[in-house]
Amino acid sequence: MAFFPKKVKFRKWQRDRENPNKKRVATRGNTISFGSFALVAQEAKEIKTNQIEAARKTMSRLAQGAGKIWIRIFTDKPVTTKPAEVGMGHGKGDPAFFVARVRAGTVLFEIDGLSEEKSREALRKASAKLPVKAKIVAR
Repeated sequence: MAFFPKKVKFRKWQRDRENPNKKRVATRGNTISFGSFALVAQEAKEIKTNQIEAARKTMSRLAQGAGKIWIRIFTDKPVTTKPAEVGMGHGKGDPAFFVARVRAGTVLFEIDGLSEEKSREALRKASAKLPVKAKIVAR
């Protein structure tokens, strides 16, 4: 599965101005909309495409074809890197990978159609694959 945009308006994004005193809490995408159980982020972080894919694979393996899984985040922000041993200057690096920005309270995954124990176990294993602290919530 491709978790990056087909086409982007801007290849490279500018860096964010981060205020360390400001609480970065989700105001959108913070309610369970589809499934019975969900994995909710507890902190603000950036999640890479391969981390989302690893979590998805883990959940689908545990679901064994039953149930339905919804991925509520999408990697749309490009991250640039410069090649190894390149000095300062000479412009910005090329886009290397995409990340999804996640804030505290963002619903990451939803699951339905499984028993409560199986759902919680699948979400617990998926959270181990992600760099963000997360909790499992029921609708």
